[in-house]
Amino acid sequence: MVTAETALTLPVLVLLTLVGVAAVGVGQARLRCADAAGEAARAVARGDPVAAAGRARSAAGAPVELSTASVASDTRVTVRMRLHPVSWLPAVTVAETAVAATEPGATG
Repeated sequence: MVTAETALTLPVLVLLTLVGVAAVGVGQARLRCADAAGEAARAVARGDPVAAAGRARSAAGAPVELSTASVASDTRVTVRMRLHPVSWLPAVTVAETAVAATEPGATG
């Protein structure tokens, strides 16, 4: 009896472990995305929007999509990254936003 019960619960335990590992991966991606948004926001606020994409890509460690906006004296940058935590599940899009004060005289 114990062997049959173990045989039935083992696939469920493996699936729960896989979901947990995927959740940790998504959490790590959010942290990398937040770091990339901060780097890009500081670059754009300094007036160097060309370098922002490169800095965000290097901070995230993956291809990212940037969108910038200037609101009053602040620069807002949103970074989006698509990832596949598990190959047979659909992709997940992670997005984080960072705000930096625009420096006086910065153009961009």
